[in-house]
Amino acid sequence: MTNPFIIPSLANLNADLAQRHFPLARGEELQQTFAQLFSRHLGRLQSGKGFEARSLLVTGLSGSGKTAEITDMLNRFNESAVAMPDGKDARFARCVLEAKGSWKDLGRKTLHALSYPITNKTRRTQFEIWDLVIKQAKLQGVIGIYYDEAQHIMRGKSDAEVLSVLDAFKTLMKSHDWPLMLILSGVPELGDYVEREPQLDRLMTRIEFQEIDLSSAPGHPARDYETLNEIVGSYAISAGLDVDASLPTGDFLHRLATAGAFRWGLVIDMVVDAVALAVARRAGVVERSDFVAAWCEKTGMNQLATPFTHDSYERMFRRDKPFRAAIGTWIFQENSVFE
Repeated sequence: MTNPFIIPSLANLNADLAQRHFPLARGEELQQTFAQLFSRHLGRLQSGKGFEARSLLVTGLSGSGKTAEITDMLNRFNESAVAMPDGKDARFARCVLEAKGSWKDLGRKTLHALSYPITNKTRRTQFEIWDLVIKQAKLQGVIGIYYDEAQHIMRGKSDAEVLSVLDAFKTLMKSHDWPLMLILSGVPELGDYVEREPQLDRLMTRIEFQEIDLSSAPGHPARDYETLNEIVGSYAISAGLDVDASLPTGDFLHRLATAGAFRWGLVIDMVVDAVALAVARRAGVVERSDFVAAWCEKTGMNQLATPFTHDSYERMFRRDKPFRAAIGTWIFQENSVFE
């Protein structure tokens, strides 16, 4: 019996597209840096001598694709089954942080990421919680923990509360029994928090995810135009679609970057949405109208007031406000959008 709320072809398509990860150059930099830190970590474990773990701090604007990039790398790392000196396969755990909570909530979430049951009413001390984290990680072969959106648990907290969280991170990295590598990711303010704890800061290697750069010298087009074009073509091909001739142009690709606030993650999401709409039309080709429709579905804006259709799109849509018109309605009225 068919379900009227499910379109099987679209469900299957989105399942497939969601699993695809477009290989950006920054992913290679991330993996190379991680490989250097992990190789050091593995060598120190093999030596049997005590050491402090080195860790990664990955920052970028919201929607820049940090989570997708790091998760893809760690999935591949866990699947690679690197053998440690004790014979266990090394792996990374992931913990997503929220705005509420204290060091104790951080400890509980970390234990949950290690599949260890602990209730919100636990009366364990800070030392006991982090000692339990270390023991569970060692038992399971977990050599590191990825804390996604790490700034959330520190935002709006007092200096003392922030320092207690930072001290917890430092404790995990400096454990004598089982030092843990960390990956902390978040928006740029996360770097400011980390700087408040000098010992933690010195153990961090920083990577910043940059925005899309479409600036170019005369006669030398920006490389990111090529990457944007490859993203559109790659996702279209994966869905069995052709690409309309108007899309591989500088004008459209600049509009696409603007629609995604010049952030790789948002741009890729927009491409995936447009491709899904093109498949639903059953026309066999992805067109500009599909991107317009994807934008309107996301924002509720008029089709004439989108980055893909409006002449003044560069002034209307600013990088600091994704999916919002950043200037007054007089522009819309001037161009008869509401007539």
